[in-house]
Order: sequence, then C-alpha cells, then structure tokens
Amino acid sequence: MVFIMFLLFLLIVILVLVVTNICVVPQANAWIIERLGKYAGTWDAGLHVKVPFIDRVVKKVSLKEQVADFEPQPVITKDNVTMMVDSVVFFSIFDPKSFAYGVERPIAAIENLSATTLRNIVGSMTLDETLTGRDQINGQITSILDEATDKYGIKVSRVEVKNIDPPKSIKEAMEKQMKAEREKREAILTAEGKKQSAITMAEGEKESAILRADAVREQRIREAEGEAEALLAVERARAEAIKLINEADPSMKYLQLRSFEAAEKMADGNATKIVVPSDLSNLAGTLMALKESMTAEETKEAETSAFGDR
Repeated sequence: MVFIMFLLFLLIVILVLVVTNICVVPQANAWIIERLGKYAGTWDAGLHVKVPFIDRVVKKVSLKEQVADFEPQPVITKDNVTMMVDSVVFFSIFDPKSFAYGVERPIAAIENLSATTLRNIVGSMTLDETLTGRDQINGQITSILDEATDKYGIKVSRVEVKNIDPPKSIKEAMEKQMKAEREKREAILTAEGKKQSAITMAEGEKESAILRADAVREQRIREAEGEAEALLAVERARAEAIKLINEADPSMKYLQLRSFEAAEKMADGNATKIVVPSDLSNLAGTLMALKESMTAEETKEAETSAFGDR
C-alpha cells in the first residue's frame, strides 16, 4: 500500500514537472535557452519542452520592429552653432543570440552610438546645411548605425531626425528672415497682379477701340454705297426722262413753251439783271440745239453708267 502511494506521488510529481516545463513561444518572438549555464539553443515560435532543473530561459526576444526615441542631444555645427537635435531609431532583431550575448545593454549602446554619429555628421555641416539637409543626415546616420549594430544582431532600418532646435537668437533671426521673405513674395505677387490687371485693361481698351473703328468704317462704307446708289438712281431716272422725250419727238411749240417756263423761273430768281433775247424764236432754236447736245451727252453718260453696272 505504501509502495502504491509512493508511485502515485512520484507520478504526480513527474506530471507536474512536465506540465510546468512545457513552453509555448508566441509568434514573432524567440527565446534563448541555456543548459547548465551554457547556451543551448534558440526557440522559435511554437511548442517546446525544457529539461527540468537543467534548462532555463535566459532571454525572451521580440523580433518585431521596435522604435527607440532618444532625448535631444547637444551638437555643434561647422560654423560653431550649438543646437539640440533629437532622433528616432527604427530597428529589429535578426539574430537573438548575438542580441543576448553581444552587448550588455543594446538599447543604451544604440543611443550612445546614435548620439556620437549625429555629432560627427552635424559637426561637418553648417547651420543652413543642417536645417535643409535633414534627409542627408538621416541617410548617413542610418548607414553608419546599421553597419555598427550588425555584431549586436540588430538591423537598423532607418533613423529620423525628429527635431532640430537652434538657439533662441538664431531662431528669432530666422523668423525675421522668413517674415521678410513672405512680405517680399507678397509684394511681388501684388505687383504682378497689378501689372496683369493693367495689361488686361489695356487689351480691353485696345479691343474696344478696334471695334469702334470697325463700326465707323462699316457705317461710312454703307453711307458711301447708299449715296452711290442714290446718284445712280437719279442718273438712271434722268436718262429715262431724256429717252422718253426723244421718243416723243416734241414739237417746236412745246419747246417754245418750255423756254417760256424757263424764262419765268429766271424772272422769279434773285438776279438783278436778266438778259432776254429779242427774238424768242431764236431762243427756241438755241434751246433746241442745247437740248440735242444735252441729250447726246446724257445718253453717253447713261451708257457709260450702264456699262459700269455690268
């Protein structure tokens, strides 16, 4: 009975030891195992069983990318300007064994190495180069840190200079310079706007003057065409009247009557002297000859006008 109790107790102890030494390593983690104080291996994610009283987990390492935000560090530029610069380091562990045994305090080592590298890089640059060359600083410090931390099992993916804080006097001078630059750009934009407005107004006035000139020219052309048409109509009417008179073959009495009418119109005028022929029959003959001459001349002009119309 005592033996059975002993076996039962021993079985319970063994079961407790087995259960308590079953380990589950989470994803993106690695555990460093030592056996009797000596490195025995690295456990990846999954189920593992350690030997009781012999094996022990000495370090649990996260393989995720980590961020180390360091305090601002005083740095001196090439032109002897002291300013505070703080940086952020993004890193991950690719060799858990080297991370566990390579350096005592790896994060502190990265911080000190980052500060030293930052001082060296910024020390070779002027203040203006530092303020405008942040990408250059990030690239150089990332390359140097990544190479230096390989022996620690650490991969530095990137380093970002988070803030560059120059002295107060320099900051005030920079703010004044920036304000002056903004005012200068504003004045330039205002002047450009006024210039463009004046150009637009001048172009508008030019276009308006051209349109007015075109309208006046068109009006004069139409008036000239109207006057020409009116004169042409008068000449045609006169030619038609002469043609009708010629076709009617007026008698001498009709011509004498027209001569009397002409004399009457001459008497109604404002002239102080009127010369009347002694023989009105001679006047009729003169009018007849004048009529034939005028008829020939006007007929010639009418033919010339008609030819011009064609």
